[in-house]
Amino acid sequence: MRRRRTTPILLAAVAITAATTLQAPAAVADPIALPAEYFRLAESPYNPTIAQLDKLLPVESFSDVLASANRAATTCSSGAEHQVAAFCWNSGDNDTEDWYPQGISSTADSYGEGTYEGETALFVSWYYRHSSPNKGARISFVDYSNPAAPAYRHVLLVEPYVNSSGQPDFRPVPVHAGGIFTYGHFLYVADTWGGFRAFDLRHIWRVTTGDKNLIGRQPDGSYHAFDYRYALPQAHTFTASTTGGTERLRFSAASLDRTSTPDSVIVPEYNADGTGTRVVRFPIDYTDRKFKESPDGYTYATEAYRVDIASMQGATAIDDKFYVSASAGASTRGSFYTFTAAAGPTKHSGAQPIGPEDLSYWGPRDQLWGLTEYPGRRSVYAVDPAAF
Repeated sequence: MRRRRTTPILLAAVAITAATTLQAPAAVADPIALPAEYFRLAESPYNPTIAQLDKLLPVESFSDVLASANRAATTCSSGAEHQVAAFCWNSGDNDTEDWYPQGISSTADSYGEGTYEGETALFVSWYYRHSSPNKGARISFVDYSNPAAPAYRHVLLVEPYVNSSGQPDFRPVPVHAGGIFTYGHFLYVADTWGGFRAFDLRHIWRVTTGDKNLIGRQPDGSYHAFDYRYALPQAHTFTASTTGGTERLRFSAASLDRTSTPDSVIVPEYNADGTGTRVVRFPIDYTDRKFKESPDGYTYATEAYRVDIASMQGATAIDDKFYVSASAGASTRGSFYTFTAAAGPTKHSGAQPIGPEDLSYWGPRDQLWGLTEYPGRRSVYAVDPAAF
């Protein structure tokens, strides 16, 4: 396991108007430090409707959900360079054009020793590609206790609310879910222009199945989640904003960095041509498993860089070295980029399969995990980060 760094790199404010307004970049040899304090998050109260629904629905444990896994993955080769592990979805999930996989995390994000409730698992987010109805996003809970035969089950993300009849209810969560990470009992999902949504793994509801078109409370008092057996509720939002005339940040992906002190969250933003793209770090607090607030109630970023990397799909950091996943369309292999505060980015061209997405570092195993999105050629894989 890699050593934790002892001090974060704190950025001085840098007067770079072109960078903060996202004008067309010149060739950038090294990352440009930006005023990190211009990027911030604001926490909402805990959703009170969760407690009401806990009284109406069976609450299942994370272990219960894993034990109920109803789909089998298979070992496979992703084609990633320096691959050390991989699996592929069953044929239905590999081929579907309804749902696209995006984000990845593991129980090593939840707790440093690598397990949650004694379980070893991966999490993968998917977004629904249609709008009538929009089924929002789901999470695959993947039992990875036996890497040779992973089993998994999909869980629907839902937002609890009180409906017009005064009844506790829930609805789908229409987000792209481009990046995720777990931290303690929370599962965080990137909300592209909103910041983050946090879902509480202590409240996984078992709901009524049998109809793929029903969501939330029904006239007979039953609750449905588009035929998924389990629903995971949204507990908090962490709304993004910027100051100092800075362009708002696009939360295209997210990952947890447990090698920093304190623990932190890395956010890259997607832009197809790389114009002005940024990577930003936010601090997170292990005592309450939420973003670390300043006295004024905001969470301020501690690092921010303009990197001008095209098509960033995921990013993380290991001991002050940043790793970026970049795609290149539906017919060209993706790449890794690496950079530090002082040097880079360095492109490792074609090191990933076609259609790479989010990244997550599994510290106890020293594995860098990623996944691909396109139907018919989807895989989840780990590489050796020391090779890049």
